[in-house]
Amino acid sequence: MVSPSYLSDPSRVAASVPPAARPKDPGHGPGHGPDDDLPPIVPRRHIGRRMTAGAALLVFAMVVNSVVRNRAFQWDVVGRYFTTAAVLDGLLLTLWLTGVVMVLGFLLGTPLAVMRLSANAVLRTLSWGYAWIFRSTPLLVQLLFWFNIGALYPTLGLGIPFGPQFVTVKTVNLLGPTLTAVIGLTLHEAAYAAEVVRGGILSVDAGQTEAAQALGIGRRRTLRRIVIPQAMRSIVPTAGNMLIGTLKGTSIVSVLAVHDLLYSVQLVYNQTYQVIPLLMVATLWYIAVTTVLSVGQFYVERHYARGSARALPLTPLQRLRIHLAALRARLERATAPEARPVIGGDR
Repeated sequence: MVSPSYLSDPSRVAASVPPAARPKDPGHGPGHGPDDDLPPIVPRRHIGRRMTAGAALLVFAMVVNSVVRNRAFQWDVVGRYFTTAAVLDGLLLTLWLTGVVMVLGFLLGTPLAVMRLSANAVLRTLSWGYAWIFRSTPLLVQLLFWFNIGALYPTLGLGIPFGPQFVTVKTVNLLGPTLTAVIGLTLHEAAYAAEVVRGGILSVDAGQTEAAQALGIGRRRTLRRIVIPQAMRSIVPTAGNMLIGTLKGTSIVSVLAVHDLLYSVQLVYNQTYQVIPLLMVATLWYIAVTTVLSVGQFYVERHYARGSARALPLTPLQRLRIHLAALRARLERATAPEARPVIGGDR
């Protein structure tokens, strides 16, 4: 047992400490600290990862080189037709068709999702049957069916059920190619939108609804002000994918002679026989629009991520600034002159 007198003598305590465990005098040595003799920390070198990245970059460079230098693509023809009036008119119709179909699809799909979650068995069955039919049938078949609807219903009328009709109109005169495409795409998208909205609503914890009911908030207001805003975190990513899919899926309406982007390009290469460069024109426009939509989807997801994470995800511009700052600091360290060594009593 150590006596108190032994602990009260600092010189005797210091003498009992081994030399290796004694702290170094901060006034001696090049770094003035106890950690100066430790070996430097070297990060692990991921040789396999770097080799894989190098091989991937090599393959990517080969693909880009083959595309750029392949004369069969006829890039001069691509540049000449890229902004022609016919192509731009087809692009505008494609964008208009995509926007209308997405808005109408979610306006119809949201009530279907609520019906699917209803306690009424009839509403649940009708909603499930709608989604089952339109998700089980190919989109091309649906468009062709609506295009030939006049064979089943030559006229449409408005009047008393099972009684006289006051207004009648021929289906052939009512449903043109563009309206047929809107109807077919909207009904098809509504089935998928209903499942997207239903999945988003189910992702919200049931305790949120119970807390709203305990506060006396009605069901409609709970759904509109509490459930839907939280469900948007799950709805937006899938809805963004649906938007991009709808943009590309509108190309199928070319079979109905709707003057979308693909059909406009087809009309041109049927006259000039320059199939590959005109298809590249359509491809580049689809890539450009999809890129813009993807950027918009990122910012919408970031907006609805507020409150669910302590820090919002960095934007591409913020990431670029961080990388540039790190690169600038690395260059400054590499070009800075070495520190002047401390000499003797120099302080």
